[in-house]
Amino acid sequence: METLRADVRAWIAENHPGEPGFKLPQSALEVADDRQFDWLRDWQRKLYDAGYVGAEWPREYGGRGRERGAQRVIDQELARARAPFLLNLVGLSWAGPVILRYGTEAQKRRLIAPLLRADEIWCQGFSEPGAGSDLASLRAKAVRAGDAFQIDGHKVWTTLGRYADWCILLARTDPDAVKHAGISYFLAPMKIPGVEVLPLVKMTGEGGFNQVIWTDARIPADALLGREGQGWEIATATLQFERGAAEGSAGGSGGGGEQVGRVAALARALARDADPVVRDRLADFWIRETALRANAQRARVAGLLSDRPEALPLMQKLTASELTQALADFACELEGDAAGLWIDDPGAIENADWQRSYMNSFAMTIAGGTSEILRNILGERALGLPKTR
Repeated sequence: METLRADVRAWIAENHPGEPGFKLPQSALEVADDRQFDWLRDWQRKLYDAGYVGAEWPREYGGRGRERGAQRVIDQELARARAPFLLNLVGLSWAGPVILRYGTEAQKRRLIAPLLRADEIWCQGFSEPGAGSDLASLRAKAVRAGDAFQIDGHKVWTTLGRYADWCILLARTDPDAVKHAGISYFLAPMKIPGVEVLPLVKMTGEGGFNQVIWTDARIPADALLGREGQGWEIATATLQFERGAAEGSAGGSGGGGEQVGRVAALARALARDADPVVRDRLADFWIRETALRANAQRARVAGLLSDRPEALPLMQKLTASELTQALADFACELEGDAAGLWIDDPGAIENADWQRSYMNSFAMTIAGGTSEILRNILGERALGLPKTR
């Protein structure tokens, strides 16, 4: 692994793309225009061609077939070098792993390689208006019609929907079955008649999220992943990948981990680092960040998780997203009145990056299950507390 680490460092030193000359989004959740999209796609393609995306995935489907742990080393080095994130977030971290687990041979051979190289972009069709955090209450329906399914429904908060070629889509195929049993899981093409994408504008003024309306959209029957009615099981597996409770990402999940250092640098630049209150807050954040790194190491030791396999990874998602939000909030507090300025204002500190981070952080405490839902799961499954009603 140390040889791989050295190789990655050397490659990044020669190939880091630097600043693009325009404002990049802070994550794949905020990609809003063609210029950002094209630049980030080129970066993912370059990494894939170098062998640094899909490092552990099977060679026959486009991966590199390397030993377990290789992708983690690559991701760590990319994060250390503050390299740009990988564009195809849903494909690399959620859709790809479930296709490898549940897909047919034909689905794997058709879909995995273009996903790794960002030649085809993926989005996620789980959330629906009015459903809140109760995923199983979805109303989108899929009706079998010969060699196709007809899809009708409304999805929302669809990251990258505007650019997506494919969607991991949940729809109800049996309205008479009990709530969780009548759901099926589709690998649905997006660029077909009957699919309308409506971009949403976030409070930062940026895009990234979309609504997707499916109206009499016909998708082939072989778009079904797994068995008809198996959707809830596969959706649960997808959420484990999304929440970091299961390893298997093809890359791009090693970001973060050095946020406290950035805030400490900000405190020094603003001559606030001698303030005992500021130092105390920074020490507290450093302890929390260090604990997250230690827990990430513990999560990779199978024997430590055998009794409650989900507990530690879910706790990581909960605490990491809340730490990110608290750090951005504290950075804005350090900036004082300048925190009221925005991008491209001459007086804005770091071009308002921390204000932007703070507002964007709310998406992270909602996506993949809100903090409240995760606390419920941890309380019920890890601590054995009574279930909520």
